[in-house]
Amino acid sequence: MKNAHEPTYSFVILTLVLIVVNTLLAWLCRIALPADVGGVSRLYVAVAFMILFTLWFGAYGAIAAYAGTLIGSGLLATNPAIPPDVAIYWSIAGLLQVLIPLIALRTFEVDLSLENRRDWVLLLLFGVVINNVVGAAWGAYTLALGNVITSSQIGSTFTLWLIGNIIVTAIIVPLALRHLTPKIQRSKLYVKNYWD
Repeated sequence: MKNAHEPTYSFVILTLVLIVVNTLLAWLCRIALPADVGGVSRLYVAVAFMILFTLWFGAYGAIAAYAGTLIGSGLLATNPAIPPDVAIYWSIAGLLQVLIPLIALRTFEVDLSLENRRDWVLLLLFGVVINNVVGAAWGAYTLALGNVITSSQIGSTFTLWLIGNIIVTAIIVPLALRHLTPKIQRSKLYVKNYWD
């Protein structure tokens, strides 16, 4: 009997759809909620959905998070524009912000329906705090490395990125996981591990 979650063309289509959604969300956040420092969005709502998509759809969601960040917040960005060569490594911040919770929550076998305190604590630790600290640090440092911001702006860029992302992920991710995970888990597109 074939695994119900075996990768097929459905996952290619899913990944492409998630890339489009993530790109639009990232781009809209960049233009609708811009900040004064390095073009970092004040409230980057896109990150919450990227985390959700990765927790529900595994590595397909992670690929879409990187591509969405690269295209929507990087290549399509203006004011300030992020040079394409910088956007390629700067966008790894988006990948780190989704891979950390994916790996941690799979490793600790967290029930994404968040039925107990342990699962809530692990989600908040790895899906709200640690991942956003790492992403904000990577993003701020690489913007300075690429001369998009000055080295004196690293601290303010890091702080703005971190606070905004913690706010949106702390509100959106737990609520969506708690209320939507059971429905998503019943679909054939739900990925229990990383690829299947």
